[in-house]
Amino acid sequence: MQVSGAALTHIIRGNPGLKCLKARGCRNLFQQELNVEGGEFSSLYSSCKELYFELGKTCKLEEIALGWGFTCFSLEALKPAIMSLRTISVGLGGSLGEDALALLPTTCPLLESLILYFQVISDVIVINILESLRHLQVLALCYCLGDISPLSFKSSMPNLRKLRLERVTPWMTNDNLVMLTQYCANLIELSLLGCTLLSPDSQQIISHGWPGLISIHLEDCGEVTANGVASLLDCKALEDLLLRHNGPGIQRNFILDAASRMPMLRKISLDLCDVSEGDLEIPDYADRYFLSIVKIARCKSQKCSLDVQNLEARRRPVHKETLVLAWNSKNLIKTVVKERV
Repeated sequence: MQVSGAALTHIIRGNPGLKCLKARGCRNLFQQELNVEGGEFSSLYSSCKELYFELGKTCKLEEIALGWGFTCFSLEALKPAIMSLRTISVGLGGSLGEDALALLPTTCPLLESLILYFQVISDVIVINILESLRHLQVLALCYCLGDISPLSFKSSMPNLRKLRLERVTPWMTNDNLVMLTQYCANLIELSLLGCTLLSPDSQQIISHGWPGLISIHLEDCGEVTANGVASLLDCKALEDLLLRHNGPGIQRNFILDAASRMPMLRKISLDLCDVSEGDLEIPDYADRYFLSIVKIARCKSQKCSLDVQNLEARRRPVHKETLVLAWNSKNLIKTVVKERV
């Protein structure tokens, strides 16, 4: 978004009671015109300082989402405004660093939701967060850098309700998943991406460990659905189910079967790569139960240019399009989009 720091500062001055600030996608927030005498760094520093000073002076924020230009300095300058913060999301372009993340529990002791994209994290940071933020209900670590291990999740988190681990735990095995059900016993939403060591037994671990889940997202998770989907259907409270690239064992009639056995199911997202019989049956309007949205992704194969050792380059699936089926009160609407949704 083309929003400048000066424009945002002006809005903040006019809204001293501001409780929520979401500017995570604003790439130009701190890009000012170059000051020939002072230089680019001076101009950028001045822009950041003015914005965060205004926030700290006039606002008591409860929710904040920032990305580009959000640094350790930003967090320090925002201290007066974020002591009562409940939700923080740091996205692409933000760089808090380990020092700032280590201070997060003392800077924002009331945090209930922490969402980090592309940040540098470690076991020490994650353990400190989970042991110190006792009100934490939502934790999302997405595409973060650094080394974390199973040690990070050996803290009891009875209040944690939503957990997203996306491309940060490639080491996760079924044993690690069992441990997670013990330390995070009250989850209602689980999202795992890139846990390639998981097997079909993971389904039973998830359904027995968290029978009250209302949302399950599993993508690129090894062989979870290689033998079909059975145990996950025991999660009777499930409203949202996403299964993509977890093994080609999903039955042709799975959508109807899932809708009939999970009475709360509203949304289901699948990938044709995981279907064992080539295609999926779409339920009739009367047979869909309470389903309102079905998303079916299609892939195409593409040569992997990095595979230089084999004479015949290995082919890998890449997304092509998504078929979106949406039922309203009268009929079915079909839409094909290029995006992965």
